[in-house]
Amino acid sequence: MKRAADFFEVEPMLQQRQAGVILAGIMKSKPEYLKTKPHYEILDGLRGVAAMMVVLFHIFEAHAGGSVFRQIINHGYLAVDFFFLLSGFVVAYAYDDRWGKMTQWEFYKRRLIRLQPMVIMGNIIGALLFYYQSCPMFNLVSTTPVWKVVVVMLVGFTMIPLLPSMDIRGWQEMHPLDGPAWSLFFEYIANVLYAVGLKKVSNKVLSVLVVLSAGLLIHLLVWGPRGDVIGGWTVDAEQLHIGFARLLFPFLAGMLLMRLGKRIHVRWAFGWCSLILVGVFAIPRIGGPQHLWMNGIYEALAIIVVFPVVVAMGAGDRVSAGFEEKVCRFMGEISYPLYITHYPLIYVYTAWATRQKVALEPSIAWGVLLFLTAVAIAYACLKLYDEPLRRWLTARYMTRPVGAGVQALSAEAGR
Repeated sequence: MKRAADFFEVEPMLQQRQAGVILAGIMKSKPEYLKTKPHYEILDGLRGVAAMMVVLFHIFEAHAGGSVFRQIINHGYLAVDFFFLLSGFVVAYAYDDRWGKMTQWEFYKRRLIRLQPMVIMGNIIGALLFYYQSCPMFNLVSTTPVWKVVVVMLVGFTMIPLLPSMDIRGWQEMHPLDGPAWSLFFEYIANVLYAVGLKKVSNKVLSVLVVLSAGLLIHLLVWGPRGDVIGGWTVDAEQLHIGFARLLFPFLAGMLLMRLGKRIHVRWAFGWCSLILVGVFAIPRIGGPQHLWMNGIYEALAIIVVFPVVVAMGAGDRVSAGFEEKVCRFMGEISYPLYITHYPLIYVYTAWATRQKVALEPSIAWGVLLFLTAVAIAYACLKLYDEPLRRWLTARYMTRPVGAGVQALSAEAGR
């Protein structure tokens, strides 16, 4: 039999061990609003497909001479509208059921931590490569002083759009060091609208908003002066009209699609959806300068019908473990870094093609090299900068005080 003293020695050890377990649980636990839900792997992969098509679109655009009718991968810009649809779907999926456990400010912080680091990196890369972009097409580059480039970069860090009076390139972009950041500006607007009011609306109200925004988009495409959705990157009435028309329907439709739970179940969904997206982006311009409405109808059908069907198919299937899963994971991880960092390289490539008057065929090798370089830079930024910084920011600014847990630990240990 054990002596009574033995029990007195064991009791503190049990208390210490129990306290250690409790403390470990407190330190390792995450607030509900920080827990990550299972991903739709196929949708992640499709985001990567769209991002890569954007890069190819911009490479070919350098040889189109500014004509939308000569552009190869003619509708690659529709990838932005697909991104907005995915964003509405994913935001509703990730946050709709968390508002009782998450404040509005916590939502904003989480979105900023997710998006803002790469916005900053895109502007830094754009500033470093800026003076390599001088050409007749970018007529302001050579005369822009360094101090102005630095100011534009710092403003770009904040996502505050620049007025045309602060243009440093000649294209009147709201983010002239990293052109695609205009869509992130509208993405932030969508997130604010969601947090302020859209999260509360019923499906009936959301359906009405979807129909109205579809009408706004159709009006722009079919009866507008262009027959396409190209634009949204300048702070003026016409471009802001285009930007909001491009944003509202896809984002709202993505939210509604998620909430209704409509899914299309097909085998090999990732492959089929990828083929559909590539086909939509690559199809030549429909109609000529005298029939702009024909292309407008095509783009309206692509955004309003085809893209929601693709998302419903992607959400209705799961990838099998192995190669397909790895591809979707890689494509999903690299999609945003690739999209937001590739365009400074495009500026340089476009300036070179313009100065040298290089045709498409002789420059194919350089285009391939640019594509691979863009992917490599995006992956390096993801692994060496974006992911470590987001982990640090999350630990620093998103972890709630553990005072209540410590009090619970003290009470537990004293029992």
